[in-house]
Amino acid sequence: MPLMIQQESKINSCLNSFTDVKIRSTAAYLGLAIGDALGATVEFMTAKEISHQYGVHNDIIGGGWLRLPAGKVTDDTSMSLALGETIIQTQRINPYDIAHTFSAWLKSNPVDVGNTVRRGIQNFRTTNDPCTSKSENAAGNGACMRSLPIAIATLDKPHTDVVRANLYQSHITHNNALSDAGTQCVIDMVQLALQGENINVLFSDPVVQLINSYPEFDFNSRHVINPSGYIVETLQAVFQSLSATDSFETCLVDIVNRGGDADTTGAIAGMIAGALYGLDNIPKHWMKKLDPDIYLDCEFQAKNLYDLRMNIHTSDSNPLI
Repeated sequence: MPLMIQQESKINSCLNSFTDVKIRSTAAYLGLAIGDALGATVEFMTAKEISHQYGVHNDIIGGGWLRLPAGKVTDDTSMSLALGETIIQTQRINPYDIAHTFSAWLKSNPVDVGNTVRRGIQNFRTTNDPCTSKSENAAGNGACMRSLPIAIATLDKPHTDVVRANLYQSHITHNNALSDAGTQCVIDMVQLALQGENINVLFSDPVVQLINSYPEFDFNSRHVINPSGYIVETLQAVFQSLSATDSFETCLVDIVNRGGDADTTGAIAGMIAGALYGLDNIPKHWMKKLDPDIYLDCEFQAKNLYDLRMNIHTSDSNPLI
């Protein structure tokens, strides 16, 4: 093959790869929002209650304890969008920027706020310190649910920078070793999926490392139903749903029908499964039911975070990390 044709083929292959990653980024964002909206209907219900009321809950219909209109989302998506917006606007990942953004988000009277999130933001308002104190009570899933913008923005960065960026956003509200490790595992899984790796790679690398370091995350020990907001139970349920299914739709239906903190387990499973299976495999009827403004925000942030990823830097201005 002539050299010019070889070079052109390599360029086209590279461009196709970039396009695929950008599309998967959009799928991850929409997966997050869809999982949130789907799970919000059955949040805090038990699996038995869901089965009795819905048979199988598999549509975006709103309602739930928050009485949401169909297609609306909770704090899982709105905090992710707040984080993504500040990264895009500032073109950096800085704990003070993020803490101020979260404070403004809380002031906007969001539809739902976790207790650990609220305490962390109030701590920042009082101390101007974007790193809350370490706490055994901060092992919730609130930092993990909003981590997708970090995964996309740091996609081409050294892993040490990815870890630092995760801690910048996480420690504003959740300064806990289990939360740190679980959130980092999800970020690593998303990044591998964005780059086209299959589910076996996602489990054989970050999940195995997580369980080796923190055996409590072993998801084969029991079948998790009604998962709480505890990061261990959340991720055990997510890992089980991902490993037991073979499509975006079956994964999301499986996870939300377990009940418990279903909007958050749905959001986390949705971002991973979206990146893993891609945009074409997200059911069109779910995308059509998602709130149009949320849909556009997800699409906009996914594309812009991907485009900015090479220029985004992590700031070392926080001496506590």
